Amino acid sequence: MGVAKLWRYNFVFCFWLSPSYGAAAPSSSRRPIRWTAICGFMLFALGLISLFTGHVASNLEWYSQRLVKRAWFYKLDGSHRASIDIWKSRYSSFYYRCSERGPHFSSAERERSSNGYLLIATSGGLNQQRTGITDAVVVARILNATLVVPELDHHSFWKDESDFSNIFDVGWFTSYLAKDVTIVKRVPEKVMMSMEKPPYTMRVPRKSEPEYYLEQVLPVLLRRRVLQLTKFDYRLSSDLDEELQKLRCRVNYHALRFTKPIRNLGLKLVLRMQMMEKRFIAVHLRFEPDMLAFSGCYYGGGDKERYELGEIRKRWATLPELSPDEERTRGKCPLTPHEVGLMLRALGFKNDTYLYVASGEIYGGEKTLQPLRELFPNFYTKEMLAGEELQPFLPYSSRLAAIDYIVCDESDVFVTNNNGNMAKILAGRRRYMGHKRTIRPNAKRLSALFMARDKMDWATFSRKVKSCQRGFMGEPEEMRPGRGEFHEFPSSCICKKPFNFSNVISKENKYQFSRRIPTVLESRYSSNLEQKSSRKFRKGSLKDRYGSVIEEIDPDNPLSD
Repeated sequence: MGVAKLWRYNFVFCFWLSPSYGAAAPSSSRRPIRWTAICGFMLFALGLISLFTGHVASNLEWYSQRLVKRAWFYKLDGSHRASIDIWKSRYSSFYYRCSERGPHFSSAERERSSNGYLLIATSGGLNQQRTGITDAVVVARILNATLVVPELDHHSFWKDESDFSNIFDVGWFTSYLAKDVTIVKRVPEKVMMSMEKPPYTMRVPRKSEPEYYLEQVLPVLLRRRVLQLTKFDYRLSSDLDEELQKLRCRVNYHALRFTKPIRNLGLKLVLRMQMMEKRFIAVHLRFEPDMLAFSGCYYGGGDKERYELGEIRKRWATLPELSPDEERTRGKCPLTPHEVGLMLRALGFKNDTYLYVASGEIYGGEKTLQPLRELFPNFYTKEMLAGEELQPFLPYSSRLAAIDYIVCDESDVFVTNNNGNMAKILAGRRRYMGHKRTIRPNAKRLSALFMARDKMDWATFSRKVKSCQRGFMGEPEEMRPGRGEFHEFPSSCICKKPFNFSNVISKENKYQFSRRIPTVLESRYSSNLEQKSSRKFRKGSLKDRYGSVIEEIDPDNPLSD
């Protein structure tokens, strides 16, 4: 029955009850009933009900999702919460990647009819340059320009002389994006010869909006025909329209494919980890002396550490004086290897878990790594797994970083001790590729726990760590449109499947059942656990069968990758 009909029937009912509609006159011994007041109250109540039901009906999807979220998402340990699966999100199957070109996204402008040639000089290490390449394609699209294959930075802290073609598959890059942007390897010789002046060079501000490129950059491109943009990292706004965001995803997650030698060695290392254990964690440790000095934090090394890092810090004359305690309280200090190990154990990973550790030069060397090794004895690096196969890549930090990138991406769980470029890029990619478990430390809250570790028992510490890490475990619902950098939270490229409450119930019941009754495979796994945990990987043992440096932090950091 419609709301209008309810109003009409209620009005007729009240009119029929009123004394003026044929009702007998009330006796003198009774007080007359105020039917007008009763009818007014009923009409008011009906109005409130109709408003509420109308609001709920128009926002039914929102209410259903909120109710399901409260009932089923973020169920970390607690008195009224089920424990989270530390290896895999139970809700990843409710989401899927959706970065295809929309029907109204026009084809790429041909080279001859484009507005000119856009040269891009990227900045930083591998992952910082990756953001620049991704944004360069989008900027070329905005300007209707022909993009020349970007140049990589050879003069940054890493001093890597690798070109684009040494790291990425150029042919795949240009062909995959052919419908979106026209890409050439170089400016045609006849165009260069016809120019009266060399290509104009300019640098755009960070996080520039598309309007800036159209108003400030396009006129120069039209006038000069060839334009170079330098120091191109994070030069495009994180907030773009949906089609341009989807283009970003197509570039970053599909078009930027590593060269075959890098892919082959990276996947070999993944296979070798999986041969030793079905599941493994990849830990990205940023704990190099330069990075620690730049952070301004203190890590417990006494006067020796203060002096050594202080001397390194003098390289940057413009760095402000920082309070180590304040920086740690603000969550700006990367976790130490020991703290990473404590966090993982507190979350529920056992000491027989296999770790692949991606890192550069660790400050303090083996002494700094020893606490992590004791917590997780099954500790491996690319140097341990690859042996002589790594030799051709050793002079090139970006190629080594690419190998680590592949292993970290293919791991069951990815963990980082920092908030750098590789951490952000991989967090976004793993969300896009199925919300694979990605653990980012909530350093701001964890710092107080680590300082008070000796004042609480392990059970209390573990419970508090799990509480601190809510929202930092790579769950789908952590990603909200407009939150953080797009490279870290690619919300426009991840869609939610139509809501079906029965599917949620079914998946939750299946998960709970599997927790109570181990499968035959799980039983075999448990019986062989002791044998597997004692297995040692010997250098070169896989040689017959299968025939450092990932460095990135905040984009403003001169050491950033």
